[in-house]
Amino acid sequence: MYPSRARHNAHVQVLPLVVVGELNADIVVSLDGPPTFGQDEQIVRSTEVVLGSSSAITACGAAKMDVPTSLVSVVGDDLLGRFLLQRLTAAAVDASPCRVEPQTPTGTSTILALANGERSILTAMGTIGLVTVADVPDALITPGAHVHVGSYFLQDGLRDDLGAFFADCRARGLTTSLDPNDDPHREWDSGLADVLPHTDVFFCNVDEALAIAGSDEVAAAEDWFAMRMHAGAELVVKHGADGAAVALIGDRAVAVRHNVAPSPSQDPLVDTVGAGDSLAAGYLAARLRGSAPERCLRVGVANGTASTRAVGGTAGQLSWEEAESVTSNPA
Repeated sequence: MYPSRARHNAHVQVLPLVVVGELNADIVVSLDGPPTFGQDEQIVRSTEVVLGSSSAITACGAAKMDVPTSLVSVVGDDLLGRFLLQRLTAAAVDASPCRVEPQTPTGTSTILALANGERSILTAMGTIGLVTVADVPDALITPGAHVHVGSYFLQDGLRDDLGAFFADCRARGLTTSLDPNDDPHREWDSGLADVLPHTDVFFCNVDEALAIAGSDEVAAAEDWFAMRMHAGAELVVKHGADGAAVALIGDRAVAVRHNVAPSPSQDPLVDTVGAGDSLAAGYLAARLRGSAPERCLRVGVANGTASTRAVGGTAGQLSWEEAESVTSNPA
């Protein structure tokens, strides 16, 4: 555990981050073309086992940017579970709130990744949906801290209580954020309407925004969220290779919108696994230093872009000093 729940970095106080969500291993298979089925054996470019999951990738990205970060999650009592806890500790994430569930295997996602960034994700749930609000130590719920939840649609043990939990956090002086990620059931609801009014920052990609809002236009989707989020909330919509936008919510309408494109890079694309989660990490790391939303988005886009230059979601993430350098000198 961190002896202090906030850090001072270059005379700037960095408030703590508590991430609540799933923790799984990613088995990343890098392909030159789509797989075939039958009895054919295919040679692939590489296969790597790395720390995965939206929640853990976001936690690691924030910790690398010197944010005091804790992860509340569940793993199995197995080789992959021990591997993940070791990787979190090595990444300076406080993994002590993670619970070990002896009767359930650690969740895994097998990711078939093409060179152009397209991918298919095959997930075995295992422990992925087992974390609950009761797993969150009360000692972490301190005024000024920020609570982030990833992969909302996978959080079977968390969803029913999340709206009340976020409301309680905000009443106790914390801020909140949520990243839904994909919904494998294609329902795009699961009680989300009960959580949005208590969410300070909502992250989603374009497809998720359109599906949740039941719209075919981004502007209409933003309006849908604005009707459900509180004044002062921030809606971050990730546009992949085109960067991202943040819509600042006013009185049931979008008040201001900022768009940020990624800076040109000579480094080749390796894979896009965890890029959106790294964007969220950068955004929150800047926000917990008191930065304005547009600045937060610039840091987020820089970190998301950097993460695509290495295999897996965490290997390419930036330090705070690197992020400052990239965003201060975008060319």
